[in-house]
Amino acid sequence: MRVVALINEGTGTVAGVAADRFGPHLASLFAARGVVAECCLLPGEEIRAAAEQARQRAAAGEVDAVVVGGGDGTIGAVASVLAGTRIPLGVLALGTLNHFAKDLGLPLDLEPAVAVIGAGATRAVDVAEVNGQVFVNNSSIGLYPYMVLDRERRRSRHGQAKWIATILAAIRTLRYLPVRRLSVLAEGSVEPCRTPCVFVGNNQYRLAAPALGTRERLDEGRLYLYVAPEQDRVRLLWLAARSALGLVDASHDLRVLKVDCAAIHSRTSRLVISMDGEVAILRPPLTYRVRPGALQVFAPAAPATQP
Repeated sequence: MRVVALINEGTGTVAGVAADRFGPHLASLFAARGVVAECCLLPGEEIRAAAEQARQRAAAGEVDAVVVGGGDGTIGAVASVLAGTRIPLGVLALGTLNHFAKDLGLPLDLEPAVAVIGAGATRAVDVAEVNGQVFVNNSSIGLYPYMVLDRERRRSRHGQAKWIATILAAIRTLRYLPVRRLSVLAEGSVEPCRTPCVFVGNNQYRLAAPALGTRERLDEGRLYLYVAPEQDRVRLLWLAARSALGLVDASHDLRVLKVDCAAIHSRTSRLVISMDGEVAILRPPLTYRVRPGALQVFAPAAPATQP
């Protein structure tokens, strides 16, 4: 097997390791599994363009697969290029949270992750998109993208550690508590809402401990929209606390919609949203849809689902 491995050099696992050491080490791990790997360490902003070139090489028969190493945002960028093709994607979970890799049941350590790719077994999983932009985990409107923007501003301007910047950004976001007046068009009905947060999952997210924030399936072919009701800061903090403990009752605490596609309208000309942890500014309406089985990924066989 011949692969191109695109590694985000700014990812925490890679940062601080010399490229002349990490690249050869990774190539040797692949070689031990019978895989010829061309390892490229790149800045995050160059990953998508490199993925486009790799896709063209795979279409021409020069390589057999594309491997991505980084966090969920980096993985989503490469997945967006390969979705809809038959080119397999290998995943090296080098980020902080690694939601996509965990939900796929992939190992988080480098050597066993390479072994999964070397084994050659693939699965078809769903991707979702909003206004044509692909994401593999989730997208949100409201609190979270504003918190991410403030967190990154603090890190770039003040050099704060990520966890400190996250806490301070969360406090500031809750202080101002952005509430959006939206209309959700789904399944032929229109539902107006005033909400601090809309969360759109590529397949269903668990809301109960101990599996809070994970997905049992990535191939159900459905979107799940979780809409938080408008409430004051105290109640929102209480909801957040119960969410962290996995004590949310979806039937009472959230409006949950299970759909193939949905359009979210707003009176504003632009909406700040997140996709796989990365922030974007899009013009409404936001048209969400799922693309069942659009992405081939190297992964162990999916566990049998309960009838």
